[in-house]
Amino acid sequence: MVNVVVVGAQWGDEGKGKVVDVLAPRMEAVVRFQGGNNAGHTLVVDGNKLVLHLLPSGMLRAGCRCVIGNGVVVDPKVLLKEIASLEASGIPVGTDRLLVSANAHVIMPWHLALDRLREEAKGENRIGTTCRGIGPTYEDKVARRGVRMCDLIDRGRLRAIVEASLPHKNRMICEWFGGEGLEANAIIEAYGVLGERLAPYVGDAVSYLHEVIEREGGILFEGAQGTYLDVDHGSYPFVTSSNTVSGGACAGAGVGPTAIDEVVGIAKAYTTRVGSGPFPTELHGEAGEELRRLGSEFGATTGRPRRCGWFDAPLVRHAGMLNGLTRLALTKLDVLTGMKEIPICVRYEGVSGVPADLSLARPVYESMPGWEEDIGACESFGELPEACRAYVRRVEALVGVPVEVISVGPGRKQTIAVGDLFGR
Repeated sequence: MVNVVVVGAQWGDEGKGKVVDVLAPRMEAVVRFQGGNNAGHTLVVDGNKLVLHLLPSGMLRAGCRCVIGNGVVVDPKVLLKEIASLEASGIPVGTDRLLVSANAHVIMPWHLALDRLREEAKGENRIGTTCRGIGPTYEDKVARRGVRMCDLIDRGRLRAIVEASLPHKNRMICEWFGGEGLEANAIIEAYGVLGERLAPYVGDAVSYLHEVIEREGGILFEGAQGTYLDVDHGSYPFVTSSNTVSGGACAGAGVGPTAIDEVVGIAKAYTTRVGSGPFPTELHGEAGEELRRLGSEFGATTGRPRRCGWFDAPLVRHAGMLNGLTRLALTKLDVLTGMKEIPICVRYEGVSGVPADLSLARPVYESMPGWEEDIGACESFGELPEACRAYVRRVEALVGVPVEVISVGPGRKQTIAVGDLFGR
């Protein structure tokens, strides 16, 4: 079986969870390789809506083992709550179903406090962080002063790190931002208990993944956020704190690039983003509100309204290069039903590619005819209205990557496989 990386080709919220859910039954393992609970993957199964923040979307498929890789930052409270929520829904999450890398870093109380205080201090210049402690945790990881899962489950090591780190963190919290200081013993006790509860899940994820590779069991590498929130390649500084592109799968899971067979990019049939930052095709006023209403565009993690705009082909084409996309999944195509004309950004004025400063990008549009027919029950590409098929083919030509899966509704079965990968 092939090993597949699934990444967002825009600013996240493209529907990666649904595509992972469709592919997962063919895989022995699904691994999250970056990000934290600042991402939400929404799945609709038998009419029931489930949102996962840390657990890989493969948890909903029996027989698939899920891995939280070393590149993920883990809030232990959120992880335990998510495990309990799934089990209450009748989905077992035992140690045979979940493995957490011992090298994954832990979001600690000071990370949460600093994230919130920093964002509040920026006022109108805030970047739109979820305030879940993600950035400060990655900062400590890079500065070699973080807490890993292997430290969390060892009381002695946890105490040593907390007692060494907290005086400096409290100075920042209290003296720089006027916040309330944290108490070492309270953290050690509370997080020691969390560590005891999570200890059975913690282990050597790298060895396990390589065992799956050797027996050709198939691994699906699940990214969070999207390409343009990548800390190196995104709309900096309005980005996340990790590498969201496909190359991050290797470092964030512990495999070499030769282990990757396919890279599937997920793109909405239009464009959205949450938070601040440049957005070349953004719609303002009634048009933007209408697209948001039709697509129910509100963040799965924060509930914030998403900014909405037309499909940006130069952006997704550039994402194809950054990720080495071999296939494209086009989601939420049904949302465009009923529009008389559908604009597509085909290039930016005066530039040949995507500028590093996206605020300089001026979109040039062409319009495609819309369609009136309901496409939610279509089961094949040929069943789609002619105008709908033409829109998909135009997107494919502009992006330069074959569209091989099309989502025509939120349900698991509302997915059309065009290429061979999704039919394997």
